[in-house]
Amino acid sequence: MKKITITFLLFVLTIAGTRACDICGCGVGSYYLGILPDFSKRFVGLRYQYKTLQSHLGPNGTTSYLTTAETYQTAELWGGWNIGKRFRVLGFVPMNFNSKSNQGIVQRQSGLGDIAVIGFYNLLDKQQTVLNSKLLVQSLWVGAGIKGPTGRYEQAAKQAGGESPNNYQLGTGSTDFTFNVMYDVRLMDAGINANLSYKLNTANSYDYQYGNKFTANVLAYYKFRLANKLVLAPDAGVMYETAAKDLDAGMRMDISGGHTLMGTVGAEVTLGKISIGGNFQPVMNQSLAEMRVKAGNRMMVHATVLF
Repeated sequence: MKKITITFLLFVLTIAGTRACDICGCGVGSYYLGILPDFSKRFVGLRYQYKTLQSHLGPNGTTSYLTTAETYQTAELWGGWNIGKRFRVLGFVPMNFNSKSNQGIVQRQSGLGDIAVIGFYNLLDKQQTVLNSKLLVQSLWVGAGIKGPTGRYEQAAKQAGGESPNNYQLGTGSTDFTFNVMYDVRLMDAGINANLSYKLNTANSYDYQYGNKFTANVLAYYKFRLANKLVLAPDAGVMYETAAKDLDAGMRMDISGGHTLMGTVGAEVTLGKISIGGNFQPVMNQSLAEMRVKAGNRMMVHATVLF
């Protein structure tokens, strides 16, 4: 147990020290996990995510006639499958709906995003009694995944000279890889859930490479067992994202990369084999694309069937 805990902490410190955008979660290539539905074998569901940002900001984030309001909406089919007691596979099939507005002119694009699959291995699954027979449950999953170039990438949408973040895309056009850690500890009905993710991006066919990205979120939750098979679990926590600069033909794009710190408040409701939930993520601190981009608050809702 001590060895696993030390290894986990070293993993956190190693990745967190790496300067890891698709502008930190907006636009292409964001796979937020949060608290997964409490399933024993399989689940499948729909998630809806809503994100906004302002681009073309002036020095110190000032607005001008160039400032553009961008909105990124995703309707995503997602699912999970536990294979035995040690293996787990998660899949994501997103449909993206993007829009941007400048001086009353609105542009829209929609279509299939980048499909991703992540496989996990269970390193720790332990239950024990502590503190006068109270049940302590711990689980630790480590995983790796791949994201395919299934979403459309338009070279013409990228502005020359890096004057705008290359974020307004349905996909990255590249095959990318993720490395994940999920840890959950619960004492009776009160728990803490932590997720770490590192996304390693490759260059697409146009020799454009989005910056690698590190995401960490920690949530505290409590399970209220209200009736037979009815569980309400409110949660609250923080999420941190940091991303490296993009590369265009090996040249660093200044209007890219950065970091965001966001709060998270939400709830999960499970009734038998049906789970619904959502969260709201207000921005607490940010520094994106040399302060030429400002991210807005986010939200996510889902409806999931457990079977």
